[in-house]
Amino acid sequence: DLPDEEQNIQIASLIDNPSIDGYNIPGFDYTTLREKMLMEIIKYLDTPYKYGGNSFDGLDCSAFTKNIYKDVLSINLERSARLQYKQGLEIDDKNELKFGDLDFFNTRKRVTPGHVGIYIQDNLFVHASSKRGVTISSIDHNYYSQRFMGARRFDPVQKRNGK
Repeated sequence: DLPDEEQNIQIASLIDNPSIDGYNIPGFDYTTLREKMLMEIIKYLDTPYKYGGNSFDGLDCSAFTKNIYKDVLSINLERSARLQYKQGLEIDDKNELKFGDLDFFNTRKRVTPGHVGIYIQDNLFVHASSKRGVTISSIDHNYYSQRFMGARRFDPVQKRNGK
């Protein structure tokens, strides 16, 4: 179960912050890529949680990350958090997180990881919470901090070129 009480975080402050470190793609306008991802995330905010769902009517955490990555980066993620955890470049240290990284958490007894979200900055990530729907939370929140398993990073240029 995800925590009941969390700070309500607004995404507006993230949009005009040019100091955010994101993908380092030579010759690519990654401010636009970042803004495109944030705009897509905003579309999903407050979408209700539905286990196995994958639309604006309701979706779960891995469907949310899969949809965002497909629509923004043209990267096809696997459908479950467990399988997404096997994709991309492994990032173990929370201090190394960059905008767009998938963050994984051990939230279930039999399946690990049981939860996934997308890092957006300042130790914040966006995810489909079973209690709040698509929302923004802090990785520093006691619940998530204790359950953080690691992250995965993807190279959009490599995926787009079919390598």
